[in-house]
Amino acid sequence: MRTNPAIQAAIDLTAGAAGGTACVLTGQPFDTAKVKMQTFPSMYKGLIECIVKTYKQVGLRGFYKGTTPALVANIAENSVLFMCYGFCQQIVRGIVGLDRKAKLSDLQNAASGSFASAFAALVLCPTELVKCRLQTMHEMQLSGKIAQGHNTVWSVMKSVIQKDGPLGFYHGLSSTLLREVPGYFFFFGGYELSRTFFAAERPKDQLGPIPLMVSGGFGGICLWIAVYPVDCVKSRIQVLSMSGKQAGFMGTFANILRNEGVFALYSGLKPTLIRAFPANGALFLAYEYSRKMMMEQGGWRHVNVLSTYCAAQEI
Repeated sequence: MRTNPAIQAAIDLTAGAAGGTACVLTGQPFDTAKVKMQTFPSMYKGLIECIVKTYKQVGLRGFYKGTTPALVANIAENSVLFMCYGFCQQIVRGIVGLDRKAKLSDLQNAASGSFASAFAALVLCPTELVKCRLQTMHEMQLSGKIAQGHNTVWSVMKSVIQKDGPLGFYHGLSSTLLREVPGYFFFFGGYELSRTFFAAERPKDQLGPIPLMVSGGFGGICLWIAVYPVDCVKSRIQVLSMSGKQAGFMGTFANILRNEGVFALYSGLKPTLIRAFPANGALFLAYEYSRKMMMEQGGWRHVNVLSTYCAAQEI
């Protein structure tokens, strides 16, 4: 059955939003620990110390600082990511000379995801900047880098606009792109390779929830191992630019290496990897099943989660 491309896009966008919500709700406390350890590695010797200090100083709510912008960021990112994915698949098909309905290999799917992530980065960067600043506001005050903190999303947004104007929300955009584009190649590549392993002789869209969650978790692990130092630089730029002009990607990267050593680029990796497996497993599980439910309710056949818009192109 042929599918209306507008409805198909709405389904992909909605399912991506469901996946992004599941990702944040599953892993927000570990994401907060990651950003704190990335930006202020001298304050925390490890994950346990970060958790204990945060709880003693701020309480349980300290782990959920930035949850609202994190939800907005992940919903926006995953909605755009999965909606653009199909267009990028068609670009890859055109480059390699395949028919519009031909299935892509795992490598080609990874390349499509990488291209799509560049569009997602444009909506992710502003919301992630607000999230990171809220998560580290307590540390910025303790270190004396700012005199007075901001405790709400609106107060952070207002300070950005007053200080730097609308373009201030794009501090760290180059770092975000450097993280997203290669990172999502490994993300989708790891996810597809894992699904291929579990599927064996079966179609991939017949996999149950456990293989889907394991595949999503494996994809998340692949992403963070590949690009974690870039994410560390991005967090520094987005947070420390709050107190004044901050060097760009290369300048910040060189300063970390020169003053703190290479291991500083991996500060916070442990909570990131702990978070990556359940959060990304939940993301793909929510995406896959919500998309399947919407398509079945609409009377359409269920297509592969990473084959967006293929049927729609035949209208």
